[in-house]
Formats: sequence, C-alpha cells, structure tokens
Amino acid sequence: MARIGILGGTFNPPHVAHLVSAQEARAELGLERVVLMPVHTPPHKEAVGDPGPAVRFEMCRAAVADDPGLAVSRLELDRGGPSWTVDTLREIHASSPDDELTFIVGGDQAQGLPNWREPAVILELAVLAVAEREGIAREDVRARLAGLVPPGRLAFFDMPRIDISSSDVRRRVAAGRPIRHLVPDGVAALIAGRGLYRPRTPATLKPMEALPHDRS
Repeated sequence: MARIGILGGTFNPPHVAHLVSAQEARAELGLERVVLMPVHTPPHKEAVGDPGPAVRFEMCRAAVADDPGLAVSRLELDRGGPSWTVDTLREIHASSPDDELTFIVGGDQAQGLPNWREPAVILELAVLAVAEREGIAREDVRARLAGLVPPGRLAFFDMPRIDISSSDVRRRVAAGRPIRHLVPDGVAALIAGRGLYRPRTPATLKPMEALPHDRS
C-alpha cells in the first residue's frame, strides 16, 4: 500500500506554486509521492491560450524531472474529454485498490466541492487535502463542507503565500518579460523553445514531437 497525493490542474503552464503545494502536502501529510494530473479538457472553464494537452503534459514532466517525490500522469489525457475528478479517482482506485489516495486542492476549490460531480464519492475514494493560505480560513472550509465530509476524510497543510498564477506567467511571456524563478528551468526552456504564449503566426509555430506513453 502506498500513500499517493493527486494534484490536478490545467498546468498552463506549471509554475513554482504548484510544486511548492505538492512539496508541502507530501511533507506534512506523509505522502510517498505526489502525482501531477494535467487535465485533458477543463470541465468548468476555458483553458486560455492552451498549447494543447500534449504540450502541457511535456511541461509537467519537465517541472518534476529533478524531484523523485513528484511524478506526472497522463491518465486524464488518454481518457480524453472533460476531466472529472470522480472519474479519475475511480480509475486510479480500480488499478491500485490498496493505495491510499489524497486529493490536493486549494481552499477556494475546497469550498466549491459541494458543486462538483459526485462529491460524496470523491470523499469515499480520497482524503481531501486543503492548502491553508491567507484569505480562506480552515473554519470556513469546515463550515462549507459540514455534513458532506466523513470523519478522517479532510486534512489541511500549510502553504506559503506565493502570489503567482499560470495566467500571470502567460501575460509575462506575452509581454516579453522574464519568467525565470517563476517556473522550473525546464518549463521555461520549453516555453522559449516552442514560442509558447507569444503572439504568433502559423509560420512561427513549431511542430510537436511525438511523446512517449508515460503513465505514473
């Protein structure tokens, strides 16, 4: 049996706050590893400036390359279509029924859990781990999820305040501003090498190489 954390997201692109969240959850909750799970299609929002699922997966692989405690899965990419959390957790549980799953979210995401597809089933399949940051208190999350979360299925971990988002990174790239130290070096290299997130014409687009099948 392994204790596995799942950190889902669009990762458009992955940045240091994603990695710090994964690191802190792993350290504080005693997880053996945390798996980044890039979505194929976000079910509730448009992926602005999306370079495509394959490119986002490649950036995630570059982001975790130097950390043996982190991994990336293409489960949702291979399944295709809207990426519903409950479907992903069911699939992981079916393939590794002895593993103990922890699904990692931010406080704002946790408060929205009652509106997710089959939230009760999500909490049967995984512990919900909430990154505790300024702005959303632990008590607010508990109150919002009262009556939904069974005992022992809600955990919290401290998350340093890092004011960076994927949209910030995309805007900086589009404006020609530096992103070093905001994303892992491998991600920055891919963004620069492929000309991602810059205004471009078809003539400037670089072809996407075939990616090897890689599932965590």
